[in-house]
Amino acid sequence: MSGDPIISTERLELFMPTLEDAKAMHRIVSDPRTGRYLGPSTTEHEHFTRFLRNAGSWLIFGYGGMMVHGKGKPGLLGNIGIFHSWRGLGDDFDDSPEAGWILGAEHVGKGYGYEAMTAVLDWFERVHGKRRVVCMISVGNEASIALAGKLGFKAMRDAELPDGDKVTLFERLPE
Repeated sequence: MSGDPIISTERLELFMPTLEDAKAMHRIVSDPRTGRYLGPSTTEHEHFTRFLRNAGSWLIFGYGGMMVHGKGKPGLLGNIGIFHSWRGLGDDFDDSPEAGWILGAEHVGKGYGYEAMTAVLDWFERVHGKRRVVCMISVGNEASIALAGKLGFKAMRDAELPDGDKVTLFERLPE
């Protein structure tokens, strides 16, 4: 946690990622309770490559995943934000701003995902304009599917990732 938060909510602060966040995020996604809907678990090397891709979204597009902390508290709760990535899933998904949320298992069910993503979507629209945003959720991840619905995302279609993970693709259209 360095510098000022990009977004502050009632209970949370969201920061641009720094190198010190990479290992903490790897610990979060390596927990089987958190990682069960994230595809095959990744080595620290593979996670670092993914982390750099996400952080690089900030440099190229001016937005990316944010590191979530309790307000005024140390310790990483997760990664939430809107980033840009080509996943090879088709023209209706690729080259679009993509929302994503990962919280450590011990922080799920407290409303942090909704609180943070609502603030992120507001920030994104304010800074980057009203745009279509997509997200993908692993089949069976009912909590994330419910959150996507609360945030205004609608299911588009099912897809399969190169690793074999079956996902549903969602979109949120500008109002």
